[in-house]
Amino acid sequence: MNGISDERLFERYRRGDSNSLRTLIERHHEDLLRFLTRLVGDRSAAEDVFQETFLQIHLSAESFDASRRFRPWLFTIAANKGRDYLRKRGRQQSMEVSAPVGGDGERPSIVDLMEMDTPSPDAAMDERERDSLVQRALSGLSPTMREILLLAYFQRLSYAQMAEDLQIPLGTVKSRLHAAVAAFAKRWHEVSHEGE
Repeated sequence: MNGISDERLFERYRRGDSNSLRTLIERHHEDLLRFLTRLVGDRSAAEDVFQETFLQIHLSAESFDASRRFRPWLFTIAANKGRDYLRKRGRQQSMEVSAPVGGDGERPSIVDLMEMDTPSPDAAMDERERDSLVQRALSGLSPTMREILLLAYFQRLSYAQMAEDLQIPLGTVKSRLHAAVAAFAKRWHEVSHEGE
């Protein structure tokens, strides 16, 4: 089933093929779990939200618009479930950033800071230190700002895709992303210059 598109697999699932849903879960497990861990700030909670996401996928299967792509729909549901979790928790969590941060210069770009490569066992100390700084910078952002940054830089969705998936106007997406990047840059500067 590896060569079959997500959309075709989901259509098969809607017609009763439960193996197709298992394939979709396996296909998106790592990316979705990393996304949720960054969004809610806790791996264990992210696993719970992951399960809730696929339960919602099952419950909403008939409402899926087959003319749309599956992956953005999946991540939108996951983001909504993550926001629900954060609301229930009633407080902002610090974010766990398990992936190394790329960038060789002194001032890496936001794209470098949001890079999602898996660290090698012999990752350099400066990468771990940078991870810690990114974690602290992200923890200072609101859930809405974290979400828009993750969708833009982790999922690499276009403005139009984010507007459609978040059900907000295109102008709102642009202003939120601009504000989130500015807030992240400010927090990055603050945490990276502490103690100087």
